[in-house]
Amino acid sequence: MPETDKAARVFKVLSTDTRVRMIRILKQRRLCVNALARRLDITPAAISQHLRVLRDADIVMVEKQGYFVHYRVNKATLAEWKKLTDNLLDPGGE
Repeated sequence: MPETDKAARVFKVLSTDTRVRMIRILKQRRLCVNALARRLDITPAAISQHLRVLRDADIVMVEKQGYFVHYRVNKATLAEWKKLTDNLLDPGGE
């Protein structure tokens, strides 16, 4: 995928306040859908929809623990996105 397409995808995934807030929370600790819903004061169904987008973008990873599914940030993808956006937003570059 060309770098411009990757950058556009990053910004599309981050285009909602809820997803940005979810990433911030999940950077601190892994949580299940219900815990995220309580913290963000939105329905578990809405959290699940946002998590689907974040999983598809490989920004969150799934960890099963017994009956529970916990989500955490994929640090490798986060680092890749940071590099990509740093390159794009660098005023002295290219």
